[in-house]
Amino acid sequence: QVQLVESGGGLVQPGGSLRLSCVASGFNLDENAIAWFRQAPGKEREGVSCITSSPSTTFYGASVKGRFTISRDNAKNTVYLQMNSLKPEDTAVYFCATDLTGWGTCPIQQDDRTYWGKGTHIIVSS
Repeated sequence: QVQLVESGGGLVQPGGSLRLSCVASGFNLDENAIAWFRQAPGKEREGVSCITSSPSTTFYGASVKGRFTISRDNAKNTVYLQMNSLKPEDTAVYFCATDLTGWGTCPIQQDDRTYWGKGTHIIVSS
């Protein structure tokens, strides 16, 4: 059974940091790319970051470049998103996704067969 499970969300003050985890099961993480997306209240889903299979190459949306870092630990079947210098506009539900094509490339393919986690909530507020 293919699963993606996010964790690490919560309430944080502006300027603070948080690390999200995406634990994968049921497929070979080391052969697939993983992407992070977010959706804020009243807004469309936005691509945040993506990491390819090894050797890893990383990509970031313009709004988070320089503040967020994506990484993977294949031994733990986990992809991380380190979020620093958080801003109120980062408030959203964050979720990870993969296309399971086995290509290992970014961006991931988004279609009706894309696999998504259920998301974890981030609130950045004083």
